[in-house]
Amino acid sequence: METNNRYVLITGASSGIGYELAKLFAENEFNLIIVGRDLQELEKKETEFKQQGVDVISIAKDLFKRDEAFSLYDDIKARGIEVEILVNDAGQGVYGEFEKTDIERELNIIELNISSLVILTKLFLKDMINRGSGRILNLASIASKVPGPWQSVYHGTKAFVLSFSEAIREETKDKGIVITALMPGPTDTDFFNKADMLDSKMVQDKDSLSDPADVAKDGFEALFAGDDKVISGFKNKMQVTMSNMTPDAAVAHQMYEQQKPVEKE
Repeated sequence: METNNRYVLITGASSGIGYELAKLFAENEFNLIIVGRDLQELEKKETEFKQQGVDVISIAKDLFKRDEAFSLYDDIKARGIEVEILVNDAGQGVYGEFEKTDIERELNIIELNISSLVILTKLFLKDMINRGSGRILNLASIASKVPGPWQSVYHGTKAFVLSFSEAIREETKDKGIVITALMPGPTDTDFFNKADMLDSKMVQDKDSLSDPADVAKDGFEALFAGDDKVISGFKNKMQVTMSNMTPDAAVAHQMYEQQKPVEKE
């Protein structure tokens, strides 16, 4: 693949699916801008990715704060760098029944999962449209397709990401832009630890978790195939298909049972 000396910007690139996507882009000779909160961790990954012979720029930003999403764009423009591909991977959840969870934490998650994603998409999309080319990969989730008891805010944010991605894809389809939503199921990343979700039945069953490298490969291939969205993994495709044929209330109950904490003996 030719890079045309353009860069891929990946948020949440220091671990999980974002890290695996960065590896794939580096292996395919794309220059990288990797973004996360921990500069030291980013610089470790930068050293690793540079071994592929690509240019790598590490930028530490806290995308729980929308101002830092705006400043990320400004920092990149100040460097005179053109972002050919934007990967909005950064996202978090919080586990628990909504009445008991911390509203400030949930508002921060909305800022990260929605506000910063919308800001970066709008700013870089305008540049892509002006030059007539560009690709955007947004991390949605199969959570976008089902109610999410125990993770109500997270599921709600991912429903937004999927709907938003499909809408702007239609708006820009004749302008040389590709927008793809990647929809993984539960994946073996640090997501569940950050969400305080390690006691969930779903997480306790390690065999049910997808490999982040497999998820990244599905997203990478779908983006370059020009697909509107991709559900990663056969089991997850089946779950979404079944949920589409099941009343929402029944799906919500199934998810409630699946995600509730394992009872301690």
